Amino acid sequence: MGYAPSKRDSTDPSQGNPVSTGRVRAHRSLMVYFLRVLTYSIVACVGYIVIDIIWNGLPVLNWEFVSSFPRRGGSEGGIFPAIVGTLCLVGGTISLAFPLGVSCAIYLSEYSKPGKFLNAMRLAIITLAGIPSIVFGLFGLGVFVLFLNLGSSILAGSLTLACMILPTIIVVSEEALRAVPQTFREGSLALGATKWQTISRNILPCALPGMITGTILCVGRAAGETAPILLTVAAFYLPRLPHSIFDQVMALPYHLYVLATQHPDIEKVRPLQYGTALVLLLLVLGLNGLAIFLRRKFRKKHAW
Repeated sequence: MGYAPSKRDSTDPSQGNPVSTGRVRAHRSLMVYFLRVLTYSIVACVGYIVIDIIWNGLPVLNWEFVSSFPRRGGSEGGIFPAIVGTLCLVGGTISLAFPLGVSCAIYLSEYSKPGKFLNAMRLAIITLAGIPSIVFGLFGLGVFVLFLNLGSSILAGSLTLACMILPTIIVVSEEALRAVPQTFREGSLALGATKWQTISRNILPCALPGMITGTILCVGRAAGETAPILLTVAAFYLPRLPHSIFDQVMALPYHLYVLATQHPDIEKVRPLQYGTALVLLLLVLGLNGLAIFLRRKFRKKHAW
């Protein structure tokens, strides 16, 4: 008895049916077009914001603006203390969060045993990465400022920001470590190296570019957050530079927030708002550029 093809077989795309193949191509083209429009729309929105900041901020940006101290409650003068304070906070945050995040990632990737406890730890870390920044601000206020009696200081603000970006660094660093081929570990161990020698000399240098990539994102977030530093370190008008890690400082995000929402004459300080926003944008781009340079340097040195 011969086989009679059914209606379902005649429309199977795998059989090369022209109608079905054309329908699949049309759906694929429609999806590509939708994704393209969505991508261009996002780029256009970001481009408009950046162009608006540059267009209105350039007339304000000059050497006096970035090198002088504020006057008359921040209504006049420059933003030099805010720039220094932001750099202090970012530097303190990265110096605390990066070593700790990489250490946790090494433990989770290389030393911990698979199981429910490890899965629970990873779920907790991912959950912490999505917590709003104001929650970290309240945590820093309660623990570092009040309980540990650090006061409103660079140390308290850096610790708070480090807690905020730590989960992201752990997740990205662990993924970078797991992306290194297993043969690197097996070959090193077969030659007689210890587990720590294998990690520190073979695995970690290869994973470092990926870790720096995650740190780039964290640098921008740490430099632009307002809620955590609002409760732990930032002051709006403080026309002096910090002398120690226990001093309070000005910061660009909080300075911009106060100029845009709390100043008695918002329209008068509108140019200062755009100037501060442009300086913050350039600062973040500069820090990201430095991180990208370091990533490329390590990638060329430890290519695999």
